[in-house]
Amino acid sequence: MLERIREGSQGPWAMAIIALIVLSFVFAGVGSYLTSSGTTAVATVNGEEISAQELERAYQNQRAQMESQYGEGIAQLFSSEQYLADFRSNVLDRLIAEKLIQQQATEMGLRVSDEQIRETIVQMPEFQFGGQFDNERFQTILRQNGFQVADFRDYLRVQMTQNQLAAALTNSAFALDAEVTQANALQRQTRDAKYILVSSDEFAQSVEVTDADIEAFYNNNIASFDTEEQVKLAYVTLSVDALKSRVSVDESAVRTYYDNNIGSYGTEEQRRVSHILIEAGDDAEAAKAKAQSLKAQLDEGADFAVLAQESSDDTFSAENGGDLDFITPEMMDPAFDEAAFALENVGDVSDVVETEFGLHIIKLTDLKEADVKTFDDVAGEIRDTLLYDAAMEKYFELQNTMAEIAFEVPDTLEDVANAVDLRVQESALFSRNTAPVELSSPAVLDAAFSSELIEERLNSDIIELDDETVVVIRVVEHMPQRTQSLDEVRDGITATVKANKAKEAAEAWAIDIASKVRAGEAVEPLLEAKSASWQLVEAVPRAGGTLARAIVDTLFSLAPEGDKNADVATTVNGDVAVVQLAGVHPAPELDNELGESLKQRLAQVQGQKGYQQYIEALRSSADISISQAL
Repeated sequence: MLERIREGSQGPWAMAIIALIVLSFVFAGVGSYLTSSGTTAVATVNGEEISAQELERAYQNQRAQMESQYGEGIAQLFSSEQYLADFRSNVLDRLIAEKLIQQQATEMGLRVSDEQIRETIVQMPEFQFGGQFDNERFQTILRQNGFQVADFRDYLRVQMTQNQLAAALTNSAFALDAEVTQANALQRQTRDAKYILVSSDEFAQSVEVTDADIEAFYNNNIASFDTEEQVKLAYVTLSVDALKSRVSVDESAVRTYYDNNIGSYGTEEQRRVSHILIEAGDDAEAAKAKAQSLKAQLDEGADFAVLAQESSDDTFSAENGGDLDFITPEMMDPAFDEAAFALENVGDVSDVVETEFGLHIIKLTDLKEADVKTFDDVAGEIRDTLLYDAAMEKYFELQNTMAEIAFEVPDTLEDVANAVDLRVQESALFSRNTAPVELSSPAVLDAAFSSELIEERLNSDIIELDDETVVVIRVVEHMPQRTQSLDEVRDGITATVKANKAKEAAEAWAIDIASKVRAGEAVEPLLEAKSASWQLVEAVPRAGGTLARAIVDTLFSLAPEGDKNADVATTVNGDVAVVQLAGVHPAPELDNELGESLKQRLAQVQGQKGYQQYIEALRSSADISISQAL
């Protein structure tokens, strides 16, 4: 059993499973996966509830992931009620799909061993230091997130069991040789192109823009001439980081802190153990008898490593004489853990220990005593901690002062700034979409554009930007939203209408040229009138070349023969091109390495498609109810 699990855990899909777990850990924090009772269900999947808390956590986690990837500007999207509703609906759909996969994995009897969970934890980068698993870091991160080791193991077990099924489904897909050949023929084919590229500017002098054109454009696009509401702010910002230069730490306090918290600067005891595993199978009594027999042989002086190689059902560790490497408290099954840490001396062997995986005989092979770091090793770290604590204490003190004075003297920020020895800063005029970075928080923008601050010109309350930064703002200038008059935007409209007409004229000219090329008529006189000429490019690839994307796309849509060997392409900058197919070069033969790589890529695409279809099939036959109050 353990052998099969371990063999699976060494493959690329197992690494993908670990990556998924790590990503969840990074973006959500392990503590966010703790559930609590008494929540209102937003959905029920085959009788199992998805709580409002679960949805909220998943929503916040995915939103945080997007903000981490795309920056604070993503907050503007979430100001749209429709976008927010669609986003939350998509998150719920994902939770439902995960629940269906979990249920299916359970129904199929899939499970993950403690040994595999241990190996996964050891490989997680979050718990490593210098490329090696660091138990102190592991314990610290779990404590910081309010997570017990047993709870974390349970969470991993659910995720890894679910991903076993996902990996099996995805990894079972394959691509036929004919599909690989066809994909190669399409992807690696190259073509020769003849093209004429003409700028729409060549037609600008021949178009006329009338007052009627300008008025029609203005009236048809009136909403685009609305200005955004803008404000200019005065503000005072207080941060913990800035206060560090205004506090100090006494060296005696550093020593006292070390003495009072010395337990935090030690490493736990680590034990290297080997084991012999006898799986119970269908005959528990026979397994117990075999385990007792092996224990008797060990008591009589038999070599533990040899017996492990010959008799252990954990063939992975058996190859190494039963070695399981170093373990720390609570890393293994409780019964295994208790027996291993009860051994007193290196070389001691336990009695037969029973766990859910079978019967174990455990040998202590190495011991690393608990170790405490010296004061000199951690003094700098402690000093930074105390400095931060002092700055944080000052931060809360000054924050209260700012709040009181901003309320008591509501028509200026000068008194606020003077009371906390900071300066009043002032922004330029900005809209919600053009706010400077330091004022782009949704909370700041909501206050800045509120009627209270705009109409009454009062100081705001304390606004928290993050856990260590607050700001007080006031509006010093306001420009309401309005529609610009035609006279204000006439010049811009004139340029736009002229450019549009020039582009239309260029496209009409190019369409005429292309039709003549397809008919076999001479077009050189027409080209000379526009100072244009044919350009030849050979062996144009479908991807990765230097030609404009629009020209390449048009080239690969043309037929080698007949009346469809030429067409028109419009580039992103408004230039037009007449594109003619001049030749087709078949894809080169696939070598074994490239063919195998292409086959794997096609199989992955098929696997992902099959996995989505599997989820859709589960959903179609599931009993799912969704609350309307999302």
